[in-house]
Amino acid sequence: MKDTFHIIVEQGEDGYLISDVVELPGCHTQAKTHDELIKRTKEAIKLYLA
Repeated sequence: MKDTFHIIVEQGEDGYLISDVVELPGCHTQAKTHDELIKRTKEAIKLYLA
């Protein structure tokens, strides 16, 4: 399993941060804070790969 992924982070119009995992099409999430976004992104990657 790959342990490093490229993440694109953008801020949505509503103020939420949005992350997209480059190597995993359709793997994305959002959160209000950067710390929460990283946590949710790691969870999304695990679920995607499961």
